[in-house]
Amino acid sequence: MKKIFAIASLCIATEAMSTSKKISCYVGQKKLNAAIESFSQSSESTSPPLSIEWKPYIIDPNTKTDGEEFEAYNIRRWGGSGWTNGLKRSGRKAGANFSNWKTWPNTLRAHQLIAYVTNPERKSENKPTTSECNAAIFDAMYERGENVSLVDTLVKIGTERLGLSTCEADDLKVYLENNVGARDVMKDIQMGRRKYQIQGVPFFVIGAVDGGESLGQPYGFSGAQDSSTFVDIFEELAGKLA
Repeated sequence: MKKIFAIASLCIATEAMSTSKKISCYVGQKKLNAAIESFSQSSESTSPPLSIEWKPYIIDPNTKTDGEEFEAYNIRRWGGSGWTNGLKRSGRKAGANFSNWKTWPNTLRAHQLIAYVTNPERKSENKPTTSECNAAIFDAMYERGENVSLVDTLVKIGTERLGLSTCEADDLKVYLENNVGARDVMKDIQMGRRKYQIQGVPFFVIGAVDGGESLGQPYGFSGAQDSSTFVDIFEELAGKLA
């Protein structure tokens, strides 16, 4: 089978690298999604299928387990939250409004939620993708003012946004409270660092395969790229698969 694949690594929180360079995986996902939609519409039925898989990443594992109040965290790390103003302005252009950002989360449990919901062995007709899981978590955190560090918040996201049943919700709560899967999340992060040399996020690996054979060296780059950058790469790879 011919297809274009993208493996993207993200954190659920945002990070200030300097006053001139800000990172937000929320913005990065919005731009990638816009590129996928644009590419799919422009190439119509002739486009090869796109396979997107998001991998976990944690920038600040020292964030308190239940998260921290937004301004308090910013003061502790950078002296204030002024650096987020430019991020919010640029984010609005991509549809990331940051309209109700109240908490700086510890994201380990959120990544565990994604692993639970997307587990191939999970027996359910409703199986969201990693993209859909991240979108639901981002929306809860940045637009709804929810603390995605908390078990009850994540269970709510699982049932209301990701289609978990009542029985699964009970199981998920135990899973998160007992930190099941945390080690696997950390192993996944380490694997990404080794295999793809991921040192910062968002980080993207985009390539094409024909059957089981990779067509050339995949592209690897970091940062919330413009949608046009992704579209150009998709079109180039589609040409190789034609």
